[in-house]
Amino acid sequence: MYCPHFAQKQCQSCSWLEQDYVSQIAQKQQHLQQQLVDFIQPTTVCFPAYESAHQAMRNRAKMVVSGMVERPILGILPDPQDSTSAVDLTDCPLYPDDFQPIFMQLKDFVARAGLVPYNIAKRKGELKYILLTKSQFNQQYMLRFVLRSEVKLPLIQRELPALLQKLPQIVVVSANIQPQPAAILEGEKEIYLTEQQMLAEQFNQITLFIRPQGFFQTNPQVAAALYRTAQQWTQALPIQHIWDLFCGVGGFGLHCAAARQQLAADVSLVGIEISASAIQAAKLAAEHIGLTNVRFQDLDASQYQASQGVKPDLVIVNPPRRGIGQSLADYLNQLQPCFLLYSSCNVESMRRDLYHLSSYRLTKLQLFDMFPHTSHYEVLGLLELA
Repeated sequence: MYCPHFAQKQCQSCSWLEQDYVSQIAQKQQHLQQQLVDFIQPTTVCFPAYESAHQAMRNRAKMVVSGMVERPILGILPDPQDSTSAVDLTDCPLYPDDFQPIFMQLKDFVARAGLVPYNIAKRKGELKYILLTKSQFNQQYMLRFVLRSEVKLPLIQRELPALLQKLPQIVVVSANIQPQPAAILEGEKEIYLTEQQMLAEQFNQITLFIRPQGFFQTNPQVAAALYRTAQQWTQALPIQHIWDLFCGVGGFGLHCAAARQQLAADVSLVGIEISASAIQAAKLAAEHIGLTNVRFQDLDASQYQASQGVKPDLVIVNPPRRGIGQSLADYLNQLQPCFLLYSSCNVESMRRDLYHLSSYRLTKLQLFDMFPHTSHYEVLGLLELA
């Protein structure tokens, strides 16, 4: 993939771009093997890495807004204290081609609505970020404006009908209020500016829903493979009760439960996620699939311990970069579900967790290249009670 911004040293986000893709995958595989060498046994099945498309693979753009209201710049601000360091990334090759004309219309919208870009050094202005998300399923979009305050909301609402007439593919629009003078992506308050509040996406014939403030994978092709693999690895296991911790919008748990349902097997699913927005999306997805014995709750998954109910046969964990932590690992050792499915975006924290999960052995392992041209990747591991 050629990127003029990388070549000119304006943006170094794709830090491995100078390496050919075969070398990137080999280096990631080597890193994974080194990190988990203490857990990969002769009986552990290590699958080849699942590779990504090299460009136009992302479904979400996070654009820092800088420059002047009449000529806004959408992209990155390498030095937040220096507005002249702004780099326009509307032509970033990581995004699908149809993002660029939308960005051009959004620049015009910013000017028409008088959304002065926020200046961190001066602590002035209103518009901090523009977030754009695309559904590969139906080609529809979600647009979010991250604002310092609600002052400009009337102007956004005034200009929005004209924007949506030009861009009818945008079906969800919201304003997020982030008042802190810091480089924090979003605040707690979300104001919906359209009647529709969710974007439908589909992986492996399972419909999921994207809501503002809910985590969603940014590489749909690889995410579909990740969910499909989790489904395949668990489909034949003797599983009736599933816990999905750090469940997000329900991708892993719903794929595994739906597979059991297709086999006409009884299955129950409990999903735990701290984001109330994500839980709303997960509940809707379960209804859409037709799963009935399902319970999703907005709780802290790292501290979740069931006070009642049946013991799970399978526990799925998909934690943030910090991992599940010793407390939850100790609890799972005591609970002793027969199987653990561990999805990780940080193999180093996964390694720490596997040391704590001393009751389990690693039986399957695969790397998913969710973030090509960088050192980051996703890992999926299946563990069985030793």
